[in-house]
Amino acid sequence: MGDLEVLVPAAALTKPRSADVVAASYDAHHRELYAFARRACRDPEAAEDLMQEAFVRLIVEVEAERTPHNVRAWLYRVVANLAVSRARRAAVAQHQLGELLSRESEVGPEPAFLDHERRSDLETVLGELGADARTALLMAANGFNGIEIAEAIGRSGNATRTLMCRARLRLRERLATMEPLA
Repeated sequence: MGDLEVLVPAAALTKPRSADVVAASYDAHHRELYAFARRACRDPEAAEDLMQEAFVRLIVEVEAERTPHNVRAWLYRVVANLAVSRARRAAVAQHQLGELLSRESEVGPEPAFLDHERRSDLETVLGELGADARTALLMAANGFNGIEIAEAIGRSGNATRTLMCRARLRLRERLATMEPLA
């Protein structure tokens, strides 16, 4: 027996395998962690994905000999972070979806020509309206509220609403009678 074997206790030589650590953590925390993940994302399949990713990350940490001191708390934090990241990605994807659709619809010269024709027709019809009605509709299209529009054209709120309602009706009727492109 060598000097090294005498100095090192036998318990230190038998390091637990990473598979054993992860399996024990899975058995001990899977149910409560899954319930937490399901509450966090409200989707059973997404919760399963979060669980899988969390335990994959635990495997990576254990294999790199960086086993967390409190595995349960570490898993909760990982699942929470993954849920937040998933929600952020979904929000960005939803926001960018409109941009993606608008780019796909603007392929070629035809959509640009049709858009130009629609704008030309709209400008023609707006020119036929009175100055107050045209100003009110343009301000409403640019996000002004009724009170701001009423102040700008010098009318009461009720008179402005009536004016805008009638102007929109004339605008729709006139645009409907214009000859469509065949």
